[in-house]
Amino acid sequence: MSVEWSELFGLSVSPLETIVRGTSMYWFLFLLFRIVIRRRVGAVGISDILLLVIIADASQNAMSGDYKSITDGCILVATIIAWNMLVDWLTYLSPALEKVLQPPPLLLVHRGRVLHKHLRHEFVSEEELRAKLREQGVAEYAQVEKAYMESDGKVSVVKR
Repeated sequence: MSVEWSELFGLSVSPLETIVRGTSMYWFLFLLFRIVIRRRVGAVGISDILLLVIIADASQNAMSGDYKSITDGCILVATIIAWNMLVDWLTYLSPALEKVLQPPPLLLVHRGRVLHKHLRHEFVSEEELRAKLREQGVAEYAQVEKAYMESDGKVSVVKR
């Protein structure tokens, strides 16, 4: 049994095609996750992991173009990592761009009153909210001046 080195490290798909496919899928998934889907209350549940696995499997075929070599895979992974680093760097440099790409904090409690419309918008139950408040040492809504769901899904609290 011999190793076919040209199959392992040769190119089976044009590098430009791999870069275009990786770029397209990166931006589609970026917009989906950063703008459309806000992380739910800072928790990663089994359904979140399942969703990520399914998305990864579904997008893999669109990105790969049936590549067969390690080199093709490395180009694809490098393209996705490069875009991610570039977006992080640009949002660091530009507060205006950060405002566009990161969802703003969402007010959940104001002066002890729960804003149910905002909870419904993010599919957060009152029990989930209470749990997050307890983690911050808050037992009653009356103790809260403001509570926000941050862009990373965590809840921050300003006590009265």
